[in-house]
Amino acid sequence: MREAVATLVGDGDTVVIEGFTHLICFAAGHEIIRQRRRDLTLCRLTPDLIYDQMIAAGCARKLVFSWAGNPGAGSLHAFRRAVEGTGGAALELEEYSHFGMVGRLCAGAARLPFWPMRNYMGTDLPAANPRIATIECPYTGERLATVPALNPDVTIVHAQRADAQGNTQIWGLLGVQKEAAFAARRVIVVVEELVDERVIRADPNRTLIPGLIVDAVVVEPWGAHPSYAQGYYDRDNPFYVDWEPISRDEAALAAYLNEYVYGVADRAEYVARCGGLERLGADARVCAGVNYGY
Repeated sequence: MREAVATLVGDGDTVVIEGFTHLICFAAGHEIIRQRRRDLTLCRLTPDLIYDQMIAAGCARKLVFSWAGNPGAGSLHAFRRAVEGTGGAALELEEYSHFGMVGRLCAGAARLPFWPMRNYMGTDLPAANPRIATIECPYTGERLATVPALNPDVTIVHAQRADAQGNTQIWGLLGVQKEAAFAARRVIVVVEELVDERVIRADPNRTLIPGLIVDAVVVEPWGAHPSYAQGYYDRDNPFYVDWEPISRDEAALAAYLNEYVYGVADRAEYVARCGGLERLGADARVCAGVNYGY
């Protein structure tokens, strides 16, 4: 992880760390904090705790997003302090709907300049965000909203497994990992497990990201904690609840970063500092096999 971030993530980059509830790469975010990257534009459909930590650490100049919060627990208070000007560096915001962000990444992945959509009609988001424009459909004359393509410098995706070439398989809840990877200039894949190419080839439909677009593969067990990796470990719900008072208090948040991010050398030390995470291990629930014979 140290080498991947040092090589592929630079100051001033536009960075996407994707994953919807599931497979959020906290390990990569922590390494970016440790390497003290600055002036990043952070993009994500639902920025949650990892972006709150990166904002508190001074990594972010701008946030491009569609919703921000601590799911099921409350607000992101480092984020709020930055936006409200009550603590930390100022944070520029660019807000879309969820599907607006999906559209931006789809356009980026397709190398199109924009994505048309209907879901801004009757809302005040276009007034708040001048990058949401309208066009006339050349076929029907209908007025449509548009969002500009998003082509991040770096997309970081956490997944269950990949081979050494970067062919990456994900199962369970999916977000826009595929679109975010195809839209990016550079891609880091972080996995719970590195497997032989034969494992990937035996189940080709589960391959979401092909190795031809991947720049680095990092093997990082527990790399998504406190979010979850389907089939490997569960979501650490108490962590999200505990983050609420930590995030509210600048000193408590700084102490957390000092102990669990700056104060450890890597993810293995983080897991040890957490007292081990075996309590979150997933029980087996294996799906039926598929016959790919011909």
